[in-house]
Amino acid sequence: MQEVDERYVASVIPPRRRSSRKGENGVVLCVGGSRLYHGAPALMAMAAYRTGVDLVYLAVPEVHERPIRSMAPELIVIPMVDAKLTKRVADQVLKWLPGKPNSAAIGPGLSVAKVVALQYLVGQLLAGGASVVLDASALVPEVLEVVKGKRVVLTPHAGEFARVFGRPPGTALEERIRSAREAAREHGVVVLLKGPVDVITDGERLLVNRRGTPAMTVGGTGDVLTGIVAGLLAKGVEPLEAAAAAAFINCVAGELAERDLGLHVLPTDLIARLPAVMRAFDRVVD
Repeated sequence: MQEVDERYVASVIPPRRRSSRKGENGVVLCVGGSRLYHGAPALMAMAAYRTGVDLVYLAVPEVHERPIRSMAPELIVIPMVDAKLTKRVADQVLKWLPGKPNSAAIGPGLSVAKVVALQYLVGQLLAGGASVVLDASALVPEVLEVVKGKRVVLTPHAGEFARVFGRPPGTALEERIRSAREAAREHGVVVLLKGPVDVITDGERLLVNRRGTPAMTVGGTGDVLTGIVAGLLAKGVEPLEAAAAAAFINCVAGELAERDLGLHVLPTDLIARLPAVMRAFDRVVD
């Protein structure tokens, strides 16, 4: 078991070439939102941007297109023709993308009309070479059929873990480690089991992240985490390393926010502090 720390994160984040151009430092697709939830996908997408990627596309229900465009002009918003994820929406999103994204994050705030649409979208993205992180509504048992052995990270909390894998992970750290490792090994994915101590495993290798603060119980911090994972995947970081580094970065941003704001932290406060955390790992090479 390895503890995630600054040295580990520094070892997995790649440098940026001085001569690099737009698009060469990562392109991310985020898919989420529903009639009720507009904030979750926006938080996910803005967190991905703050990892230092070049482009972030965000597919959300059409009703949220204008508010999100006005809130974050950096985002390239794809208005979904249906308020829920359908095969028609999946085809639309894939068609509207001008190229193939390096990574995709799916789930926060999302309403899935039919699971086959989720399976189809994930399968198409993986076939196109994207690494994928799944969270929230995308964590359903049926998705396991299309992700085995692929570059996929699942980021469940305890309840989502029970839903997607069919059994609770337990509460003691030893139980959670065993459950996460067994699930990752059986299904050929990376599992980032969120909790007071985050457990990250591919079924063989195991890391734990002990950083964080009780201020991060506020809703939306998991969406931020998903975006960070997607950003690191888009930069070419391997799934296990991306999940572990993202957990650390997210929690240190939370600690910085708590230092300034006490227990009155919002997820946007974490996003605002991501550059302060990640600049320590910045490297530019010729």
